[in-house]
Amino acid sequence: MLPSGARGSPWFFGRWVTYDGPPGNGRPVQALQWLLRRNCSITPRQLGAVYGSLCLLSLAISGFFFWQGAPYVMAFAALELSLVGVALLVFARHAGDRETLTLAGRSLRVEQCFGHRVACTDFTAEWLTVEPAGGQGSLVQLSGEGQTVRVGRFLRPELRAAFARELRLAVRRAPTQPPHLPDPN
Repeated sequence: MLPSGARGSPWFFGRWVTYDGPPGNGRPVQALQWLLRRNCSITPRQLGAVYGSLCLLSLAISGFFFWQGAPYVMAFAALELSLVGVALLVFARHAGDRETLTLAGRSLRVEQCFGHRVACTDFTAEWLTVEPAGGQGSLVQLSGEGQTVRVGRFLRPELRAAFARELRLAVRRAPTQPPHLPDPN
């Protein structure tokens, strides 16, 4: 599935978001954000419900055979359900993996969430370079001020070059100050 940019917006992968400004300012700030995440067709909660129903069905069948005098069926069913449960836990742990890039003013924040680890890296637009990490279809490498980060793990390889072009354009167009929204009072 292709990302959907807003109609009339030059951004195919990115979208405009509003968040609270720096402490002490209290004014909302508008930023351009790219949210790259794993394509999951089932949520961890739905996966848990499927696993629970699988357990009930398997234990009911193995219970019937146990009652008929075949005790090993219950042991194998318990072993099988334990292994399936471990595999589903590993899958669910990474279902929320994502990369979030937020461009506010001349500052780009890259937040990478993999499992329970979260890594944040901040770049200044003036010193940032955006380029492919290797050949065609490789990850997009962001580097500047002695830091290097690779992003685009959750994009199809053929879309990574377009994402890099869009990010380069956004960084070049970034204003010197983040745009503030009008005060609602």
